Amino acid sequence: MAGGRPRTFDMDDALDRAVEVFWRQGYEGTSISELTAAMGVNKPSLYAVFGTKEELFQQVVQRYAERELAYFREALALPTALEVVCDYLNRNAVALTRPDRPPGCLSIQGGLSASPANNTVTQFLATSRLTGERALAARLTRARTDGDLPADAAPAALARFVMVVSEGQAVHAAAGATAYELQQSAAIALKAFEQALTTAN
Repeated sequence: MAGGRPRTFDMDDALDRAVEVFWRQGYEGTSISELTAAMGVNKPSLYAVFGTKEELFQQVVQRYAERELAYFREALALPTALEVVCDYLNRNAVALTRPDRPPGCLSIQGGLSASPANNTVTQFLATSRLTGERALAARLTRARTDGDLPADAAPAALARFVMVVSEGQAVHAAAGATAYELQQSAAIALKAFEQALTTAN
């Protein structure tokens, strides 16, 4: 007996196209028909390969994190806490305003708020953002252990501050703020970060 029909589309390419649709329109603002048109697949193939719309969205967010947020992981590898935060905030300002990408951040635009029916999507995105915050907190904790941060510094609070800044920057980028404008804000945040280190108690 002959096997099933061979897949006639590239999964990676289709997923990348789905990233852009969700990024521009958010979870609730994106329809299945818009996804199938952008991805070049029919509805049965979409469900067979990627699962439900929510399951596809989760794959999209993972791919987005892997490809679009690589600079965050690179920043975490820098030698000092100050370099980590400076590099992250400055590259984040550029990433949020790239002309070849939708403005802002998928994890913010994707579903910061949603109807009760899609509460699991909102929670999924919140958990995804918290993962990044915890990674930064762990890096800052290591910096404190190494003596790079004061012994009385609060890594979790500092990481939360940095993420609050970057998430706010994403909102402004989606509203049209330029990379230069975001970098101005990042410079102020960096000064506040430095000040927090000298006044930790």
